[in-house]
Amino acid sequence: MSIYWIILFLILLFIELATVNLISIWFAIGALGAFVTAFFTDSILIQLLVFVVISVVSLFVTLPIVKKFKSKEKIVPTNLDRVIGQIAEVTREIKPNHYGEVEIFGTTWTASSSDSLAVGERVKVLKLDGVKLIVQREEKK
Repeated sequence: MSIYWIILFLILLFIELATVNLISIWFAIGALGAFVTAFFTDSILIQLLVFVVISVVSLFVTLPIVKKFKSKEKIVPTNLDRVIGQIAEVTREIKPNHYGEVEIFGTTWTASSSDSLAVGERVKVLKLDGVKLIVQREEKK
């Protein structure tokens, strides 16, 4: 039975190396534990129990470490993000479900809005959707 565990270990390890997203490493560790257990007992039930227990324990032990490293991955803002929250001027009429254009920092952008906006109106940039701006009418203070 030990040959099946080592084959399962190698398959799971290959899947892990192919995906690089920590998908099957815990099960590969469990299969390795079951492989070692197969030398001490012929009971498939005990081997399966060792496989499950080691897989679950390794998952819960490493999960906080994985989350800690993944939380360090920060989104690096680009120069395009600087337009979010800024005020732009409508240069081509914007209607709901139809694109118009706005000018901000001397650059013309395609924009959309849930409001109807006329040429010359001032709008606030809410977000960037691909290469289009989502805007709304500027609130008067």
